[in-house]
Amino acid sequence: MTRRDNVGPVCSLKFVTLLVALIPELLFLGAGVQLQDNGYDGLLIAINPQVSEDQNLIPNIKEMITEASFYLFNATKRRVFFRNIKILIPTTWKANNYSKVKQELYEKANVIVTDWYGAHGDDPYTLQYRGCGKEGKYIHFTSNFLLNDDLTAGYGPRGRVFVHEWAHLRWGVFDEYNNEKPFYINGQNQIKVTRCSSDITGIFVCEKGPCPQENCIISKLFKEGCMFIYNSTQNATASIMFMQSLSSVVEFCNARTHNQEAPNLQNQMCSLRSAWDVITDSADFNHSFPMNGTGLPPPPVFSLIQAGDKVVCLVLDVSSKMEEADRLLRLQQAAEFYLMQIVEIHTFVGIVSFNSKGEIRAQLHQINSDDDRKLLVSHLPSTVSAEAQTSVCSGLKKGFEVVEKLNGKAHGSVMILVTSGGDEHIGNCLLTVLSSGSTIHSIALGSSVVENLEELSHHTGGVKFFVPDKSNSNSMIDAFSRIPSGTGDIFQQRIQLESTGENVKPHHQLKNTVTVDNSVGNDTTFLVTWQTSGPPEIALVDPNGRKYYTSDFITNPALRTARLCIPGTAEPGLWTYTLNNTHHSLQALKVTVTSRASSSAMPPATVEVFVERDSPRFPHPVMIYANVRKGIYPILNATVTATIEPETADPVVLKLFDDGAGNIQMNAPRKSVGRHEEEQKWGFSRVSSGGSFSVLGVPAGPHPDVFPPCKIIDLEAVKVEEEVTLSWTAPGEDYDQGQANSYEIRMSQSLQKIQDDFNNAILVNISKLLSPQQAGTKEIFTFSPKLFTNGPDHQPDGETQESHRIYVAIRAIDKNSLKSAVSNIAQVSLFIPPNSAPVLARDHLILKGVLTAVSSIGIICLTIAVTHYTLNRKKKADKKENGTKLI
Repeated sequence: MTRRDNVGPVCSLKFVTLLVALIPELLFLGAGVQLQDNGYDGLLIAINPQVSEDQNLIPNIKEMITEASFYLFNATKRRVFFRNIKILIPTTWKANNYSKVKQELYEKANVIVTDWYGAHGDDPYTLQYRGCGKEGKYIHFTSNFLLNDDLTAGYGPRGRVFVHEWAHLRWGVFDEYNNEKPFYINGQNQIKVTRCSSDITGIFVCEKGPCPQENCIISKLFKEGCMFIYNSTQNATASIMFMQSLSSVVEFCNARTHNQEAPNLQNQMCSLRSAWDVITDSADFNHSFPMNGTGLPPPPVFSLIQAGDKVVCLVLDVSSKMEEADRLLRLQQAAEFYLMQIVEIHTFVGIVSFNSKGEIRAQLHQINSDDDRKLLVSHLPSTVSAEAQTSVCSGLKKGFEVVEKLNGKAHGSVMILVTSGGDEHIGNCLLTVLSSGSTIHSIALGSSVVENLEELSHHTGGVKFFVPDKSNSNSMIDAFSRIPSGTGDIFQQRIQLESTGENVKPHHQLKNTVTVDNSVGNDTTFLVTWQTSGPPEIALVDPNGRKYYTSDFITNPALRTARLCIPGTAEPGLWTYTLNNTHHSLQALKVTVTSRASSSAMPPATVEVFVERDSPRFPHPVMIYANVRKGIYPILNATVTATIEPETADPVVLKLFDDGAGNIQMNAPRKSVGRHEEEQKWGFSRVSSGGSFSVLGVPAGPHPDVFPPCKIIDLEAVKVEEEVTLSWTAPGEDYDQGQANSYEIRMSQSLQKIQDDFNNAILVNISKLLSPQQAGTKEIFTFSPKLFTNGPDHQPDGETQESHRIYVAIRAIDKNSLKSAVSNIAQVSLFIPPNSAPVLARDHLILKGVLTAVSSIGIICLTIAVTHYTLNRKKKADKKENGTKLI
């Protein structure tokens, strides 16, 4: 099991999620892994640029995947294998006749290889930020795990480890071991090891050698020096999600071998279903059949690819629609910000504008200095045309013409497309774009729905944004800041610390603070933008009291921007800025702060945002996730808010949770390794745009409540003297927002009964339980189980009053009587005879002989369900009721 560091105190952090209308889906080959004829194509493995070049790394990766392919094929009963794999080589490595990338980006990799392992070893893990049966984000390996053969003694062959992680990533199954609860007491009051299957054997070992398990029990705690060691020779064939390192293990646990009583994440997250049951219910298995014959599939084919020179072309709309709502000005400000601060040095950049036709404004120019950046800024469009018609295809055609002048192809290039919409013919060039090898990042302005614009980004691996026509919105700059570099080198990338904007009244101020933490500080830049006339009065004070004024900023009156670059490494701590509107009219004032890593020895804190899009149709909820981390390790207890900007309505600010609310569960985090005093004092702040999303079929008027409370997944039960104490995280009125109306708690002495027939299990009297608290709050309730279990009717067959254990589950109910799904099932023994039952063991008391397969549900993730009150029910006369609706 991979554990994670608790890296800190409550911190100030937010991100922006922008919205755009969803167009009908088109049937094109999308990015990502595809299963065709039983073989997986398109698996992308990316090596981080910080990994040192090693001649053994690539062969070891190939060997791992090849071994994994055959192992997976047999484990899935001849169902699936790996056919085509791409390995993305860092640009920092010497060229070795590698093929050039097309639309492959580090950020899109299914598997990443880094040197970020910190003080806690080389545990592989999979970032699983969704629920049971849902795909994860990526698999992570350290280079040491792939190079150090000594590690296979504990983890098992690398190919087997990869299959374990692949099952996490592709099919959304979970670990069947639990290092935090390595033992439990079953329904017959027997001590059992948390394992799957129960056929896996081993022995208890005391200080002086093998011993009966009872000898390890002292006052309900395991005696120091006791452990359970698994036998190296086994007959059990399951399970890969428990311990694939055992040579006999070649299967996933199925209905016959699955251990429903084990307190592991598979049971908790998947409602006691076996891993094989979840896997066979996946889309992969629904659309494929076992291969005929007895032979093995062909070995995987590997392609080694490497990015060449980074090439970017800005493709900018200058039609008359750009004159509306200061769109051109905001585009100029954001493009200048991108060229001066975001795009990496040595990048080749070109600029194209378009209305009904495309025009090249700047051929490719390599950025090697600030003068190069300023030269490109001078080529940004300064006026709009009189023509209202737009042709995105014409603009992209000119963009391809620009980038092809470098190497003759557009492969690996990036197009940043900004348009005000209104083009109904984007589909005409969709196939051309897909075959170009270029990645299209799209930014849509205003309210016009741009048909097929989303497809340009989606199918080329780009990101898409929507920028509303609001003068105080900083979302245009946020979008440019969020465009990925494609390299994965967070030490070179700009990190956004602040993004804010307000309509400031005459002679009023916009005043706030921004934290510069220890992990950043190099190339720290404060950017101020305004709407009309001259700049505001600017005052900036660093943590030591040094003051900067308007005269210290470099201003661009034409673009209405002012920029201050802090020399050296910015002083860590709180920086205070004040913008004073000296004019006689309302003024939109905005501030953006960016910085880079302060040291190559310490990864900076980052936030990554992504949106759940299984179904874009109302009333399915939209789930927003934020991955907050340092390197690969999560940052716990951060204060995270989502600012959702609808097309016309006011922004909606929602709090995200990392406390078990919603559909997220994570392995138990490691203890903190300690923080610097400054970090504990100031915390940190980050901003990241989450792109855009939309929902089909949103009712034009009021609609009934269709959102129940979310499922409780962290219910725990502990026996305290003669009572049982339950604890869980409160859900909301609508998923994880608001406050539920009531709870329903039931118990049973039969695990199967409470699982299959919750409604007829024993109802627990909760009259002493107060009304549910606000979503995200920890709930605690204590009751006496004897009131419900002392009758003969409640005794399971073959059990006595003194030996039984109970199983408890809960569900929440909202004010309209909508019920959540039944929670995970908690279990507790009501009677523990002397020297018979363990409680929790220390981590080092188990698995010293044969290490378990390692995996993690991944980085701590934070989730929110965007519920009905955030929906902007925009009514358009020219749209049918079931048409596209914006939120």
